[in-house]
Amino acid sequence: MHYQAHAKINVFLKIVGTRGNYHELLSRFMLVPSLYDTLSFVPKKSTHPFELVGDFNCALEHNTLYRTFMVLKQHGFAKEIERVMSENALHVKKAIPTGSGLGGGSSDSATFLKMLNEVATLGLSVEEMMRIGSEVGADVPFFVSGFDSANVSGIGEVVEKFDEPALDIEVFTPPLACNTALVYKTYREYFLQSIDQALASRMAALKSLELLDNFSKEKLNDLFPACLKAYPELGTYAKEGWFFSGSGSSFFRLAHKVKNG
Repeated sequence: MHYQAHAKINVFLKIVGTRGNYHELLSRFMLVPSLYDTLSFVPKKSTHPFELVGDFNCALEHNTLYRTFMVLKQHGFAKEIERVMSENALHVKKAIPTGSGLGGGSSDSATFLKMLNEVATLGLSVEEMMRIGSEVGADVPFFVSGFDSANVSGIGEVVEKFDEPALDIEVFTPPLACNTALVYKTYREYFLQSIDQALASRMAALKSLELLDNFSKEKLNDLFPACLKAYPELGTYAKEGWFFSGSGSSFFRLAHKVKNG
């Protein structure tokens, strides 16, 4: 069986405070129906406790999928998931670019968590998987939730469904990967004083179409100026009518507006 791990966009992303070295945000996450990685279990070929098959550019111990495996073990499910992974490797066919602000790693982790919950019959509820997923990555709870659209706050652990369908979104990712840690470091150093909590709260109440119709990419995403400062070449890809997702580097727009001119 194949499982789809969908990308997301940030319709808006506002920084509303800090928590130690972390930044607290208020953001609208929305799934992208047309863009997803594909995960499946395939016969295992190695003796390693966790075999991952796919095109990844980091060491296994730093991969979010391996971290998902390890966190589940720490929560008392070692026997069940080791039984599954003793016979299977996890195969990932990547379509979501790395360093693109589309949440590919987090979506893969959430999907793998659901796969293990199903195949190893762990009996975890969605809420329990969201809590476990938050230990892997800040965006994982949203992808576990199953919501098409949600307001996400805190450092990503608070996910509140927003009642609207996923929009028909076209995504463009430049040949440039943005380092999330560098983007947030740049934001804190140069832009932290521009926090506007009132505007963030107002945006959270609006539907995504209203947000895209009434605000520019600069207003919608507080990290866009930080990305431009950290990666000046990004400016050559910032076209009129396109919005900016997460910590970059992807831009998006409504596909129906393109079709309708």
